[in-house]
Amino acid sequence: MLGQDGAAWIERLHMQLARNLRAASWSQAEIADILGSTQSTISRMAHRQLPEMAGTSDESTIDGWAHEISMALRQLGPKAKPSRTRFVMEIAFAPGQVLRFDKSLTGTDLDSDQEQTSLLKRLEWAVSRIDVNKLKLQMPAVGMNIACCLESSRSSSEVAAFPGKVTIVESKLRHHETPSFGASNHLANMLLLARRNDKAKTAILNIHPGNDKDAIETMCEDLDLNLTFAPKGELVPHQGIDVILDEGAFGWEPALYILAHNPLELVDRMHRIISELN
Repeated sequence: MLGQDGAAWIERLHMQLARNLRAASWSQAEIADILGSTQSTISRMAHRQLPEMAGTSDESTIDGWAHEISMALRQLGPKAKPSRTRFVMEIAFAPGQVLRFDKSLTGTDLDSDQEQTSLLKRLEWAVSRIDVNKLKLQMPAVGMNIACCLESSRSSSEVAAFPGKVTIVESKLRHHETPSFGASNHLANMLLLARRNDKAKTAILNIHPGNDKDAIETMCEDLDLNLTFAPKGELVPHQGIDVILDEGAFGWEPALYILAHNPLELVDRMHRIISELN
């Protein structure tokens, strides 16, 4: 199911699996490895209350499935490594209205062309998640953009963005073309400059910073974000960069640049920042 029950479904299954395997003398490290988690998370699972479902029959189903999976894993042993994971999801809304998704994960790396195509898709997905009501509070007068690159990118031609700008028209986000590589030199160059100090960051966007520098510094402290400055686009080096403030000057529009590890995280971070500033 979707929503809160969907989240509780996965959480309860993981917690029951972790407890069953711990009872079978698996170490926390072995459990974390097979579940794709961390030792600290596995440790916390042992002391937390199991999430409740909408119906006790659902709880029983999940607990029974966790028991079956854990029994099979015990037979395979903690050294077993999965080569493929298949996800099947079917949601029925009404008679004749069924959504079904069937995907397999293999751990296979994309080739270079596939990586670039995947990056462009992530940019489109990220923009579709932007809350227009939040963004319009900090929308730059000239519009905003969002850019992203692969970890191997070295030049602005290897950074993807939306040609032109992303704007708000009649309370809807508009961009005239799909994202492409080499579409925004200014944002691409700012991202590449930031990556000299923080290679983990591969995504960037710009919003209007407002007129209160102190509010931005307070926001960064509250959200535990690393802030640096870029007067008239000249980046001040800083170890670890999450936010860049260009206060602007005569004839130079101020800008607040937000960085993240990927486009989806970037949009979520932007939402939190705007909420904090307003």
